[in-house]
Amino acid sequence: MKKIYKAKVNKIEKVSSSSYFIEIECENPVFVEAGQFISIYCNGLTLRRPFSVYSNNDGKIGILFKERGKGTKYIKSLKVGDDIDIAGPFGNSFDIKNKKALLIGAGIGAAPISYLKTKLDNENIENCFIAGFLNKDEIPKGMEIDKICTDDGSFGEKGSVLNYIGVIINEYKPEVIYACGPHIVLKIISELGEKYGIETQVAMEKVMACGIGVCRGCVIDIKKDGKIINATVCKDGPVFKGNEVVWES
Repeated sequence: MKKIYKAKVNKIEKVSSSSYFIEIECENPVFVEAGQFISIYCNGLTLRRPFSVYSNNDGKIGILFKERGKGTKYIKSLKVGDDIDIAGPFGNSFDIKNKKALLIGAGIGAAPISYLKTKLDNENIENCFIAGFLNKDEIPKGMEIDKICTDDGSFGEKGSVLNYIGVIINEYKPEVIYACGPHIVLKIISELGEKYGIETQVAMEKVMACGIGVCRGCVIDIKKDGKIINATVCKDGPVFKGNEVVWES
């Protein structure tokens, strides 16, 4: 059953050349684990829009988003004090281990990883957060990142975050990897995790409709007990063990 919350917009601002931050304050605090997502009702649209949680401070939920369609255009148009209707939290979360952690985020996928970093820092778990963006203007202001890569070299290391993961694994020697980003990024990270014998957890990005596993619109294949079975990203995920996912080429 969906958990619906009435809330108000507490803050909304542009934080990079293409991304926006919105902070939502619910009437009652909502507890959200790192990796889970919420869905926002957008006026006039049938389906809610799902977003990974970027922050959750004193009951104020923050999300990072880009304008990509009617839903995000509506959210961008909201003003401080406007009413907003959210549902959630949905899905599972990262299984936090008391182990030296490498955190990897690519593009908007850096948002849930940033929230995870906050959780690890609060528990005094050693971690290193590396994130990749197209260019320096795409880096969200206020996001605390240990190492940044940009495709065009305008900030930090030049090239995709994938170019540096092997080097960082060898230098940092993590015991667990947490990641979120596009399919190809998670696929390669999972393969590297297997190569180096490091547990890898990935938060999958997938277009969702119902958000509760009913419509089956976000199905992927995973390996379970020696068999390949279907799993829904919205309900069975969005976090999976990297070596369980059947990665399409």
